[in-house]
Amino acid sequence: MLKVYVAGKYSADNVLDVLKNIGHGRKVCADLFALGFSPFCPWHDADFIIHNPFHIFNTQSFRDYCLDWLKVSDVLYVISGATTSTGVLAEINLANELNIPIINNIIDLKAYRRNYEMDRCKNSIS
Repeated sequence: MLKVYVAGKYSADNVLDVLKNIGHGRKVCADLFALGFSPFCPWHDADFIIHNPFHIFNTQSFRDYCLDWLKVSDVLYVISGATTSTGVLAEINLANELNIPIINNIIDLKAYRRNYEMDRCKNSIS
């Protein structure tokens, strides 16, 4: 499966918008999973806090662990409208540094997967 790091808005200036961002990100990841991709879903880290409210977590630890997953991903998928987020911009910068393709729509992501799988197939034959 193509390993897709999904980037999108998370933070907001109020809790309702944070929850909306989490819900939207999780839905996009679930949709990608249903289409046969292997998405990394940064919004699942909310469960670390919800289910472990007394652990001492910090924002930088979450950013670092997410970027570690980006480093081993095949592609960065940026949710529409998310490029104003400072976190997403950092993920885009890292993907550019590592030559990880950046895609922002499902049609291009499906096309990328077709080419990726054909290349892998050709390489396994030769």
